[in-house]
Amino acid sequence: MTTVCIAGGTGQVGREVVRLALDAGLDVTVLSRRPPLGTSPAHHDGARYFQADVTTGAGLAEALHGADVVIDCLEGQFGKALKNFADGGARLLAAASGAGVRKAVVLSIINCDQSNAAFYVSKADKERVYENSALETVVVRASQFHSLVTAVFQAAAKIRLIPVFKGARFQTISPLDMASELLAEAMGEPSAERHRTRTIGGPDIRTMRELAEIWLKATGRSGRIVEVPLPGAMGKYLRNGLNLVPSQRTGTDTFESWLAKREDSL
Repeated sequence: MTTVCIAGGTGQVGREVVRLALDAGLDVTVLSRRPPLGTSPAHHDGARYFQADVTTGAGLAEALHGADVVIDCLEGQFGKALKNFADGGARLLAAASGAGVRKAVVLSIINCDQSNAAFYVSKADKERVYENSALETVVVRASQFHSLVTAVFQAAAKIRLIPVFKGARFQTISPLDMASELLAEAMGEPSAERHRTRTIGGPDIRTMRELAEIWLKATGRSGRIVEVPLPGAMGKYLRNGLNLVPSQRTGTDTFESWLAKREDSL
């Protein structure tokens, strides 16, 4: 039986990878700084959880022991985790190599190497770590998740204003569809190309205003949609369409269908 170790297996994508891997009959281990309790929605019966920290290396050897493949869904958005994101990837890969892991798959962001926003820079730095690994690696770059735009709408809905960024279009994807692609790459046959990069996006491309209208209708909320400029690195990234990949429309979980399944969006 193939053993898959999922780093960051308690996050929005990682927990979906865990569920899909268990459904496929795989042996699943999860690496997390704070393993979830059995009553947590992030916990899946059948998976084995290990406390480990890629920023220090603590617990990595134990978590990776016996693993055939590692799937890296770690996020590192803030503070120490963001600052040490690429270094953490290097520690994870070194431990994986020492444990005899044959392949590593990592979740990244579409065109992260073309933005100077700090989070995107950290993703690009981590991609380079993977490209220099002794392991076979696959970088899977994703467009933004449905939850990103939902979070923007929810934050402002309290004052009945729904901001949409001027000139911004999105090709949002669901965590489940992303998880399916990560697991497929992990379980794929060995490749003659040692280091590969794929870029995928969601099934639809829509303006942010269209997404706001869908969200308002699905949630029953009321509010005035207001177009606002988004300055800085992220504004430039979005206006230039660097978050889109029209030729790689992946999955079937549209923004509407994803909203319909999420009570916390209503």
